[in-house]
Amino acid sequence: MSPLPDPLCRPEEITAWLERHGGLGSEVSAALFERLYAQLRQVAGAQIRRERSDHTLDATSLLHEAWFRMSEQSRTEWRNRAHFLAVATTMMRRILVSHEQARRAAKRQVDAVALTLGALEEIGQPPDRDLIAVHDSLLVLESVDPRAAQIVEMRFFGGFELDEIATLLDVSLATVKRDWAWARAFLSRELSRG
Repeated sequence: MSPLPDPLCRPEEITAWLERHGGLGSEVSAALFERLYAQLRQVAGAQIRRERSDHTLDATSLLHEAWFRMSEQSRTEWRNRAHFLAVATTMMRRILVSHEQARRAAKRQVDAVALTLGALEEIGQPPDRDLIAVHDSLLVLESVDPRAAQIVEMRFFGGFELDEIATLLDVSLATVKRDWAWARAFLSRELSRG
């Protein structure tokens, strides 16, 4: 297997490398993960910074859990760098959503067993951001406009700048800006319904 191009090289170089190696298999996935680790770590860090301060996951554990789940997908054929980064970002979001759902379920069980005065003070204090509501709204957006959903995911969950997203998706910056504005309005409307 020839060496993978530098992670900061032009996306078409990574795409050409993937085409030469079939884009499939654990060796290809591992090589991509290794080369894009620093960028994936930044994505995980951006997602964790948006979470509660008492969150039990850190960026490294989120990234490694995402990699563990991605490595189990033996049939995924990586098309390009953007595809790999998008799947990793989606996987991280799903991990955080599952983590939040489990936390809420555990909290409901604890609250049902013993309600203390301290717990009463916490009732009515909404989280800064309801991750599950955002996730559900993003799924609705994905059914309407998959590219706009991908842009939101990369921007909101991945922490990418709009020009980076344009490069990764191989579309114009104007297209990304237009989709981002439309998607924000769509999600705002969806979130206000719930």
